[in-house]
Amino acid sequence: MDLRGATDEGLVDRGWWRRRQDDYLAAATAVRHPGSVLNVLDHLERARRDGRRPDLADVTPSVVAGWCRRIDGWLDCADFDVLRLLLLWSADRDALPDHVVEALRARFIGFRYWYTDPGPAPGEAVDARWYWSENHRLIFHTVEHLAGQALPDELFTAAGLTGAEHRERAAVALAAWFDEKAADGFSEWHSDAYSEKDLVPLLALAEGADDAALAERAATFADLVLVDLALHSHRDNLGSTHGRSYMRFKATGPTQTTFSALKLCFDRTDAAWPLDDGDDGELLPATEGASFLARCHRYRPPAIVRRIATSTDELLDREGMGTELDPAEAPGPSWEVPARADGLSYTDPAMVPFWWDRGALTPWQLVPLTLDALDRHHLWDGHLFAHIRSVRDALGDDRPTLQALAYGLHRMVNAGLLTRVDTCTWRNGDGMLSTAQGYRPGCTGYQHHVWQATLDERAVVFTTHPAHGPTARAGDYLDGDRYWTGSATLPRAVQHGRAVVVQYAPGFAAPDLDVLAGFGYADETHAYLPTERFDEVVRDGPWTLARRRDGYVALWSWRPVAWRVHDPATTFTNGLVEPFDLVATGGPDDVWVCEVGDADRWGSFAAFAAAVTTAAVEVEDHGWGDDGAHRGFAVAYTSPAEGHIEVGWEGPLRVDGREVAITGYPRMQNRYVEVPTGGTTFALADEHGSWTLDLMAGTRRPAGRGPPPPRSDAPRRHR
Repeated sequence: MDLRGATDEGLVDRGWWRRRQDDYLAAATAVRHPGSVLNVLDHLERARRDGRRPDLADVTPSVVAGWCRRIDGWLDCADFDVLRLLLLWSADRDALPDHVVEALRARFIGFRYWYTDPGPAPGEAVDARWYWSENHRLIFHTVEHLAGQALPDELFTAAGLTGAEHRERAAVALAAWFDEKAADGFSEWHSDAYSEKDLVPLLALAEGADDAALAERAATFADLVLVDLALHSHRDNLGSTHGRSYMRFKATGPTQTTFSALKLCFDRTDAAWPLDDGDDGELLPATEGASFLARCHRYRPPAIVRRIATSTDELLDREGMGTELDPAEAPGPSWEVPARADGLSYTDPAMVPFWWDRGALTPWQLVPLTLDALDRHHLWDGHLFAHIRSVRDALGDDRPTLQALAYGLHRMVNAGLLTRVDTCTWRNGDGMLSTAQGYRPGCTGYQHHVWQATLDERAVVFTTHPAHGPTARAGDYLDGDRYWTGSATLPRAVQHGRAVVVQYAPGFAAPDLDVLAGFGYADETHAYLPTERFDEVVRDGPWTLARRRDGYVALWSWRPVAWRVHDPATTFTNGLVEPFDLVATGGPDDVWVCEVGDADRWGSFAAFAAAVTTAAVEVEDHGWGDDGAHRGFAVAYTSPAEGHIEVGWEGPLRVDGREVAITGYPRMQNRYVEVPTGGTTFALADEHGSWTLDLMAGTRRPAGRGPPPPRSDAPRRHR
């Protein structure tokens, strides 16, 4: 059935969509690798479409054991594996050998679907799974719902509930997740690593949920994810600011988990389907988002989303997302936790998933709730809580002391916090510039990616403040030292149109205590500018300029810069052999300025370079305070395209003397849609048509079309 009814109005053409799916499946099945569940799913789907009986002789018991390695080992990301196996069960169970059916059934029944359920017995294993991030919450609730739906009468052993009871419990949790994201937007904003991890369970529910209202609401949110991807990508590279990212993904579009899904839906690049590194090291032309999209029979994207993605017209998108939380908020007497104006609780155990979704484990307001949750659910042994445990072991369980420590070190210890963010993205047919405006400047960052200029799939520019010098795997997914992934400290980055001013000014002294060694930082900042990915790169004094096709980018540093040469034989470079690491030494404090341009605006690259390199840039250094924190800068840049830009470490942005807002953005504002803060209806429209997403009602349809479908009577918990 079609999720909107019998008509095709407002959706991408059915024939075009089928061809895109078939093209992907042809590429994905060019190899045979039974160790990858995704590859098996792709082969099964292609066989179904070709009218062939699938050959699963190579899916042996040892292969199935490999599929279940993270499930059986209580490892992180096991929920990803359960979701894939549930898709295999629901769509292809009749084609599976008996030993596969029994193995999957046993894992579904024995899985721990939520952290409040009993875990492994002491000494048996340690549950190292992360249940609480935005994407993991959605996936855990999705797999619980679908497993309960698949086996309603079975007794599931972890919680002692029947499948039907699990299904109903998950329905409540899913409704809470939907309600939160409807009102606040995504906490892991524009993520090239995790947007796909939201899209995939939404597609699984849209395709597989028996509850029609739940399937419709999941499809509505899948549309919202695709709207986000369409607005913040260029040539299928999700090259925007990200709430969470890794160097492996942000350095080059084709390695992003979102790239194949973007290519399938929008196809704006000549790049081949990317190679995705499977769990056991095999290279496969497959990624999860594209595989799930290619198997969709009920779900098709809205046509306007494809038009948004493929438009080459100039676009300015402003978005405000997330929940405000200030770890610097003054405490009350005896560390009394303040009441919030929005009614959200810092003390209710039921709010743990809400706050931990946002990386809010260590703000002083939440320290008691975090410690109580770790105690109540026996979570201390998981390696993901090792840093908190080391502090607790050193200082004991004195809550006020731990709160005082969290308050005094708030700029340091909230590295993973994902609080309210305002993002600005400018884009045309030749390039894109995207920034998280003034986001937590001077604080430690984790996987935050504050700004980026993107000219194509691989030609990108951004800066970070590294924790220390490069390591052998500095560019890989396993970048624990934050040389490229995240930031030792986050900058105050402020964008106006085609230009951004980026100030690095650490808000704390580099610590000299062993227990805080992980919060140290290097006396340098640096830029990623992969010279071999551009057609031209030139240096002119403090400016470095590059061209890719008809897109241009210029980068300026207050401190002198030089290329750091990395030997591919000893350092992971993602295949690069030419310079890509532009380092500004002399201190962790610096100002970078970036402007993008194009041939339509400037004609030639030489004309752009001449205009930018003669533009005035003035920097006033406020220096370091007695507390070891840098006081920031005052910067004035006369942008050839955007006018005279003035911005300090605090206070407003001024352009040609007038104040321009950089915070308090509406939920979404661009040429296609405007949604106020707290708004939950997205009425997208252009000259060719419209599409409306009502996130609270959970409906998707052309504007003004028909009543909503019957609602489920499943209970929903509102905030």
